[in-house]
Amino acid sequence: RDFILQQQPNRPATKVPLAWRILTDDKRRTALALIGIFMAILLVFVELGFFYAVPRGGLLLYDNMRFDLLLASNQYEYQAQPGAFPLSQLEKVRSSPDVAEATPIYFGFAKWKSGEGDLWPDIFVIGYDPARHIFIPDSINRQAAVLDRVDTVLVDSSTRPIFGPLGTGRVVELDDRKVTIGGQYALGTGFMGLGVALASTANFARLFPQRGSTIVNLGAIRLKAGVDPDRAAGVLQKLTGARIFTRQELEAHETAYWTTRTSVGIIFGSGLLISLVVGIMIVYQIVSTQVGRQLPQFATLKAIGYRDRALAATVSAMSLLIVIAGFIPALAAALGLYALIRQKTLLPVMMSEMRLLAVFAASLGMAVISALLSVWVLRRADPADVF
Repeated sequence: RDFILQQQPNRPATKVPLAWRILTDDKRRTALALIGIFMAILLVFVELGFFYAVPRGGLLLYDNMRFDLLLASNQYEYQAQPGAFPLSQLEKVRSSPDVAEATPIYFGFAKWKSGEGDLWPDIFVIGYDPARHIFIPDSINRQAAVLDRVDTVLVDSSTRPIFGPLGTGRVVELDDRKVTIGGQYALGTGFMGLGVALASTANFARLFPQRGSTIVNLGAIRLKAGVDPDRAAGVLQKLTGARIFTRQELEAHETAYWTTRTSVGIIFGSGLLISLVVGIMIVYQIVSTQVGRQLPQFATLKAIGYRDRALAATVSAMSLLIVIAGFIPALAAALGLYALIRQKTLLPVMMSEMRLLAVFAASLGMAVISALLSVWVLRRADPADVF
């Protein structure tokens, strides 16, 4: 109360010290409240991390490929269910004067009959022409000659331990065919499955003789220098009647699929909204409780000349101090959790600058909304209460 009586109505700089005095008046209560807001902000970090990591996981393969346009079936759903079309469609694409190269890509699932404990997990097999160098990672390109060997595949280093040892030279059985592991590469499995292998077009046709190489899943198109991708996509769309994605359109399609049409995106999106609401309620409960306990002191400030606007600014300062105090440890904990999630799930959960700013802005939003709600409690402070 002595501190309150020392305040001057025309000294706005006292709002933060006053807010600090109120919050530290009962340190135990404030510490428990900070744990609550810390957990709420950490939950926002985690939910937002997953929400953005899911579509990035779906784009992992495309992000590591060289192409300007992607030819796909009109039944294209997402990366692992792209549909199929005849190889002749790519011949039409190659006839375009805008196209420098068009490479067929084949997808298939095979039973890995050499897993641990006699298990037969599915492995996702990607077939392509190694001479085209459509992949960006050097760990793939430097082993292009290995893929030309008969019945030889490269295995992603992120393939799960359930597949057993992935050492070079090991002979395994895929469906009913013996193949040799020619080496490993580093890219990531994303949402393609528990394990991924690369094969040449010829070896892919041997693994899947029922379809051969005349049915294609995707076509990676590289345009000639100076050709506008949007214009070329429109021309090729009319020429083939198939679906042509620019990189921007492909990213938008995959992101929309994973965030709006799958349970994963809906769950994490809903979790993000819930965590924001929980954060607002926690901060509101903290601030409104403190304001309620200090109503006589706020009434005193009104009696000595403080206006409601100045007292509302003090309440806002309390909300901001609580949120900032909870944000810093939540950020540190989120960095540790992100690293653990990347290690255990292989999802690209990264702390980007935009994500950090987004969570900080959301935290400030929690503070502002909570302060506005708490001002209703402050209106009960009547100067007559001090007499």
